[in-house]
Amino acid sequence: MSVSNVARGMAIGAVEVVPGVSGGTIALVVGVYEKLIAAAGHLVSALRGLPEGLRRQGFARTRAALAEVDWRLVLAVGVGMVAAVLVAAQLLPPIIDGHPVGTRALFFGMVAATLTVPFLALGGRLRPVEWALFGGITVLTAVLTGLPPADLSDPPLWIVVPAAAAAVCALVLPGLSGSFLLLALGLYEPTLRAVADRDAAYLGAFLLGALLGLGAFVKLLQHLLEHHRRLVMAAMAGFLLGALRALWPWQTEDRGLLVPDAAWGAMVPVALAGAVVVAALSVYQHRRDHT
Repeated sequence: MSVSNVARGMAIGAVEVVPGVSGGTIALVVGVYEKLIAAAGHLVSALRGLPEGLRRQGFARTRAALAEVDWRLVLAVGVGMVAAVLVAAQLLPPIIDGHPVGTRALFFGMVAATLTVPFLALGGRLRPVEWALFGGITVLTAVLTGLPPADLSDPPLWIVVPAAAAAVCALVLPGLSGSFLLLALGLYEPTLRAVADRDAAYLGAFLLGALLGLGAFVKLLQHLLEHHRRLVMAAMAGFLLGALRALWPWQTEDRGLLVPDAAWGAMVPVALAGAVVVAALSVYQHRRDHT
């Protein structure tokens, strides 16, 4: 099991706990995004082939799909993600609550720098249809991330399932945060509490919803990456730019935007630090992929 892929998984899992930051964003930066989407697509194909295999007394289609999965990558990233989520669910919320402006400034810089990834993939030049898609997705994402948070202290499991399905779809899209969507639906704190308390019923319902969401969405995304990659990259750039709305450091509890306060100067180096780290990783990964 590759230590570097475990570390990539830990980075993805840690930021997925933060509302407004997408694990897909970090997967894109560290160069495993498309590989994970491909692996997830093969897993979905394997699961879909199970009923057919049972009827025909064989699992050739399922075995073939499973053989296509890069298990070393998936397992390493999965181990890192699970470990990071368990730790981050305990450590990050108090930090975010205690220093909301600073943490948002840091992640604002990180996500802003992540825009280098799709634009590098596009070669810096967008066609008119790509500009239109980029602009439309930017506006839509900004609107969605401006929705005020809901509050569900003890959600029923029948709500958890579809919410998890929607959140996992957001997770695999860079720029859209699964945890932010849970926050908007009122399920962010209950989910963190369920992780901390090892609530088997809640976590089981969440896992079911996540599997259903992946099964419905990941094959479509895999197809689009294979056949319309430039359009997907333009859309991802829009998701990332629009998501900055959620990470503006100065905002009210209902996500209303505020002008910077008197301490804004201290936030600039924080945002720049996050941007420099992500930009360096993005350029390094881009050069590595093209050598």
